[in-house]
Amino acid sequence: MTLSPYTLIMLKDRSCGELRADDEGSEVTLAGWVHRRRDHGGLVFIDLRDHSGLVQAVFNPKDGAEAYAVADGCRPEYVVQVQGTVGRRPAGTENKGLPTGEIEVHAHAALVLNASKTPPFYISEETEVEELLRLKYRYLDLRRETIHKNMVMRHRVVKFIRDFLCERGFTEIETPLLTAPTPEGARDYLVPSRVHAGHFYALPQSPQQFKQLLMVAGFERYFQIARCLRDEDVRAARQPEHTQLDLELSFISDEEDIFRLTEELYHSLAQALFPHYSIQAHPFPRLTYEESLRRFGSDKPDLRYGLELADFSEALRDTEFVVFRQVLGAGGVVRGICVPGGAGMSRKQTDDLTTFVQGYGAKGLVSMAFLGEGGMESLSATDVRSPVARFFTPEQARELARLAGAKRGDMLLMVADREAAANKALDPLRRELASRLGLADAGVLAFAFVTQYPLFEWSDTEGRWLSMHHPFTSPREEDLPLLETDPGKVRSHAYDLVCNGWELFSGSIRIHRRDVQERMFAALGIAPEEAQRKFGHMLEAFEYGAPPHAGIGAGIDRLMAVLTGQPDIREVIAFPKTKSASEPLTGAPTLVTPEQLRDLHIAVTETEADPGA
Repeated sequence: MTLSPYTLIMLKDRSCGELRADDEGSEVTLAGWVHRRRDHGGLVFIDLRDHSGLVQAVFNPKDGAEAYAVADGCRPEYVVQVQGTVGRRPAGTENKGLPTGEIEVHAHAALVLNASKTPPFYISEETEVEELLRLKYRYLDLRRETIHKNMVMRHRVVKFIRDFLCERGFTEIETPLLTAPTPEGARDYLVPSRVHAGHFYALPQSPQQFKQLLMVAGFERYFQIARCLRDEDVRAARQPEHTQLDLELSFISDEEDIFRLTEELYHSLAQALFPHYSIQAHPFPRLTYEESLRRFGSDKPDLRYGLELADFSEALRDTEFVVFRQVLGAGGVVRGICVPGGAGMSRKQTDDLTTFVQGYGAKGLVSMAFLGEGGMESLSATDVRSPVARFFTPEQARELARLAGAKRGDMLLMVADREAAANKALDPLRRELASRLGLADAGVLAFAFVTQYPLFEWSDTEGRWLSMHHPFTSPREEDLPLLETDPGKVRSHAYDLVCNGWELFSGSIRIHRRDVQERMFAALGIAPEEAQRKFGHMLEAFEYGAPPHAGIGAGIDRLMAVLTGQPDIREVIAFPKTKSASEPLTGAPTLVTPEQLRDLHIAVTETEADPGA
């Protein structure tokens, strides 16, 4: 039988991945891509793939000589149409790893809808492919099983979120993409105005001001799956474009109102769509910012394992080891980690870890292993192995072990530096050790809320206080008197949700009073005239009955990376950018013509090489 695309109304009446044993005997018309082709001497087998999955089609010249000839000429990624009869596979040839593995389609007609060049990498295999090649041919990369499934699951997650919030009275409202610059902490992407010469729009880093204005407008419960753009360095958890669940809620009494809502959302989402995970703790634990830094060196800790940090500073005040003594004398700290069983590490392994922490700014790493048998009370000098062992008495070594909860067979790894610098090195060291020791259970989701962030952080570069979250974050009522006298001690109503070492969302109770907002701007060094010029619309809105409100900005990309076990958010974004923020597929960013620049009243005085070339 000969097929023609001009005589058929539909090119397919069933999907490849939906066929099952109950369909035995059914006549079907399928269409998709040739995933694999196998010639078994007189029979041709094609694994036909479409959006729903795979099915095996068998071509026998006795069932259709023309169809067999078509299959014989097919190559991977050809687009073909197949007509045939669903039958059970012969006993012993079933594929239990495939949903359609009990059946096959006995083809009696076939048509090539479009041939394909040989792809630049394998579609049918999950092999390692260089990043630029993957992104240049992203439309082929998206055909591969893992990333294709990631996109489908992303759709299901976003739909779940929408349904969940709509059922709870939230209204989805879009906010502008062309707006004024907002103080979100990163550089804005600017868009020049053709109509208003010399003026620029900014693409939104988040819809922060607009969602607060929607609360003033009386919508009470708002959400949006929002596109956000930030001109910042690309990392595993950052892309120039990202998607977030933006949510705002009026008439909240405290942070727990937000916690209850979001905990129910994330917990029910994980149970419904990712049932293979176990939730480590429910309700989600609460950690203060100070506690999180003290115990884990990070405000986004991975709680699936221990390896908590220990502080040895007080115990080492009188140490003879000059490096520690100098750091402590300058106001620094000595902090470290107990590595279970770490006494068995080789010199090369500890040297590798020293190089690792130096990559995060540490000046060095001091190791101390506890050898021998028995209790720690009998620890002697010969039981301590360390490059600096001669500077420590057994009593001092025992005290360090006690502070870290170490026993014989364990090892301490210590960093001496300013507290922030020590934490910056110990946080990645903790994660690296957990990876090497296999401590992070891939089947567990360890959620936690981190609370009580400082309202401000000091910038040595700018010589002033900056918002740790953003300028609309509410200070705690009891700390309001400190705004003018001691800003560094003001705590905020900001909070994060973290999971497995990733920050999933940030949020806060917002300022809703003009007088408090003006005091906040003053503490940030923003003069009244500048505040009026940049934020006058917000200040004025707060005078028209602004309700108390709070909200979150929750990363969809980061959530998907955690739930699908991906190390980089580009694996859950359809068309991401490279580490240099370029897009190999289209060549963006590109140069533009002098005419386009003239229309926008822009003159380029110096041009770098086109990154898309």
